[in-house]
Amino acid sequence: MKSKGITEQSNHDWLLLMGTLALAGIGIVMVYSASSAVALKHFGDSYYFLKKHLLHVLIGLGMLITCRYVPYQVYQRLVYPGLTLSLFLLILLFIPGAGVSAGGARRWLNLFGFSFQPAELAKITLIIYLAYSLNKKREKVKSFTIGLLPHTMVMVLFISLIVLQPDFGMAIIITLIVWAMLFVGGVRLFHLFTGLIVMIPPAYLALIQAGYRIKRIAAFLYPWQYQKDAGYQIVHSLMAFGSGGLLGTGLGNGYQKLFYLPEAHTDFIFSVIGEELGLIGVSSILAVYLLLVLKGTSVSLRAPDLFGTYLAAGLTFALGIQVVVNVGVTLGLLPTKGLTLPLISYGGTSLLMNMMAIGILMNISASIRKARP
Repeated sequence: MKSKGITEQSNHDWLLLMGTLALAGIGIVMVYSASSAVALKHFGDSYYFLKKHLLHVLIGLGMLITCRYVPYQVYQRLVYPGLTLSLFLLILLFIPGAGVSAGGARRWLNLFGFSFQPAELAKITLIIYLAYSLNKKREKVKSFTIGLLPHTMVMVLFISLIVLQPDFGMAIIITLIVWAMLFVGGVRLFHLFTGLIVMIPPAYLALIQAGYRIKRIAAFLYPWQYQKDAGYQIVHSLMAFGSGGLLGTGLGNGYQKLFYLPEAHTDFIFSVIGEELGLIGVSSILAVYLLLVLKGTSVSLRAPDLFGTYLAAGLTFALGIQVVVNVGVTLGLLPTKGLTLPLISYGGTSLLMNMMAIGILMNISASIRKARP
């Protein structure tokens, strides 16, 4: 029995870790494949993005290992400092000289030579806050003024700053995560639906006030009619998948990444994978993501306490929804949204936060085994 227990313990941790390492390894290869031509043209070095991505991966692995061995209960004591820090960084974006503008949006801070996206940190700190608060208020969570109202007020404060960047897509992602965690935490469905209905008018106003968002929706509905402007990315993404077929054109032999498909190494790296590795390649990658989501769900269901349950559920849902949205956008199933593919795309902040999330999940998993009689 003792030998069997050791095997179970090893298998559980290794499946989470190996799935993460597999995706990170694929990301290293595909980031180079998707970015080498662009890097050579703009920076004179085909390895420019690869070298930066490798640094991000190494730092991310360090964060994963650290979070694996830091007891997840510690985060309960860091809830309010974490929220305060995230809020401060989001506000700092709007101070002249602090925030970095790119593509008409102010979403990045330049800290010690590194570009950092505060919204990604805010997403993690909100998950930790909700896990802590739902656990603390579990006896009264059915009450509107305790279960829904305070959590919604905190969420609205954060997403208001994120919409002003502007980053409407991230605001939607965070809203979905919060609503999913409130549902898991036992908030009444009537309250959740009522809150959702109340939020529709301001969301609609935010949508129609930005002309580019209307164009994105039109391009989503009729991409080929807008293939020279708003639908350009999605049309070339679909062409990439169409060229890949079953087996793909071969690693490095993709055509769309050669200055046709914008953001090929970040938001649309899944399109490059589809073209070069084909249906088999993308199906294999989606299978690894499914494994991570199932493992995260299993950890959530078996966590030693409710804080661990809610924390694992929030982190797992955040990973899953990010994959669904990115893949949906590249396949033309969702309107275009600037969101990276977890653990694979070039994008330092997203990669680091996802590595951190996996490390926390692994720690909760280890706590489950320690709690066994």
